Amino acid sequence: MNKILITVATVTTLLAGHVMAETQWQKDHPRRDQVNSRLNNQDKRIHNEVKDGQITKAQAKSMHQQDHQIRQEERDMASHDNGHITKADQHSLNQQENAVSHEIGK
Repeated sequence: MNKILITVATVTTLLAGHVMAETQWQKDHPRRDQVNSRLNNQDKRIHNEVKDGQITKAQAKSMHQQDHQIRQEERDMASHDNGHITKADQHSLNQQENAVSHEIGK
């Protein structure tokens, strides 16, 4: 029993440290990280809603395509500014993400 508790505690500690650790890329590109984190979160939300039967696969496909276009636009914007996006770029991308986010969960 003690061995199991120690194993669980060790795994939990490692996972907590991994979640809290910030990569160098995240430090160097906080705006891109924020935009991409939102896109990843929306991807999970879309998958969960399909799994729960709240939206159809066709609706999910449309939302995924919109998110893919936003992600591509983020990459294009970054390519024009040495791998970074401006605050204005981030604001524009977030507005687009908001539109997709409102479609999820209707």
